[in-house]
Amino acid sequence: MTKLEVPGTALIDPDTDLASLRGDCARMVPHWAAPVKSTPPHVSPSSIHGVSVPPASARLLDAMSDYGD
Repeated sequence: MTKLEVPGTALIDPDTDLASLRGDCARMVPHWAAPVKSTPPHVSPSSIHGVSVPPASARLLDAMSDYGD
């Protein structure tokens, strides 16, 4: 693997740095608090009357093969 030189820093080995970053993250996990999950309120289908889509967005989606075809 090629070592990259960045001005003002030591040589960087991407493999070593990734392993070091993963290790740092693993050590920090106990310090991170997960947010409390909240469930969104239930919306009955009868209360949904339609969706307004701006013309520019509709043209964009129409041009995408995943959605328009």
